[in-house]
Amino acid sequence: MKLENKNILVTGADGFIGSHLVESLFQLGARVNALSYYNSFNNWGWLESINCRDQVNIICGDIRDAEFINSITKDIDVVFHLAALIAIPYSYVATSSYVQTNITGTLNVLQGALQNNVKRFLHTSTSEVYGTARYNPIDEIHPLQPQSPYSASKIGADAIAESFYKTFDLQLSIVRPFNTYGPRQSARAIIPTVITQLLDGQQEVCLGNLHPTRNFNYVKDICDGFINIAESDNTIGEVVNVGTEYEISMNDLVFMIGTLMDMELKIASDNKRIRPISSEVDRLSCNNSKLIKLTGKSPMTSLKSGLSQTIKWFRDERNLIKYKSDIYNV
Repeated sequence: MKLENKNILVTGADGFIGSHLVESLFQLGARVNALSYYNSFNNWGWLESINCRDQVNIICGDIRDAEFINSITKDIDVVFHLAALIAIPYSYVATSSYVQTNITGTLNVLQGALQNNVKRFLHTSTSEVYGTARYNPIDEIHPLQPQSPYSASKIGADAIAESFYKTFDLQLSIVRPFNTYGPRQSARAIIPTVITQLLDGQQEVCLGNLHPTRNFNYVKDICDGFINIAESDNTIGEVVNVGTEYEISMNDLVFMIGTLMDMELKIASDNKRIRPISSEVDRLSCNNSKLIKLTGKSPMTSLKSGLSQTIKWFRDERNLIKYKSDIYNV
């Protein structure tokens, strides 16, 4: 299904990936409805910063409200469901909110889509559901291991989504992005954390555990992955990893950022940023062969190129001022 001229709903549109996806869909010629989490300040999150803000339909609400979701899924062709609570440390202290948002909220969006005959549904998973790799690279049949309340809630949401395909034939794909980075990312993530601390002139960069490895993926590539999966009939009923196969340790990543910024750095270990031992995911390495097989596409941006673009965005004072590098926000 080509997305041009289709009525599309993006939940979580006010977030990091969601706001970029709204831009990408608009550029394709889709009619985009962007759901922003309701707040009394009438603030639309990162949708405030997108270049097509006045050309998309921004809706404020909450996926935990089933009646509201049913109302906004009417006359929608495709749903990209990204709305979720995603911060792992916060899931240690506010677990019930993760269940309510990530599981019950997802159920509401699925039911709304089913009742209103949505033609295509993209559910967002996360590589965190795999836990520490039992083998590498990780493919879609790797065991799921809930090593945090966050990952447990996403495993539950994935299962609910899969059941709607198998039980009700909702034309659904589960998109499983590996670690994403780029402009607008929350400072709770390692790349913005390092960049903002360096730009704010901190003598030591405060970080947590630097031994784990990850695949880091530029946000435009992740958005392209969503779109390619949505436009392919081959992906219906499938779980699809989206990511590169380039694996790097957090430690090497930090010093790569320092080199690209031409800045010397020292690292200070911050216990507040270290996960409980059994909750830490030591290694995530993406097998993206299924994505390539089903869509013919794979991520294209190298880590150095993506980091350079991200650093350039953060160097703009209008963007940097939105971050508080001296505060660790779970």
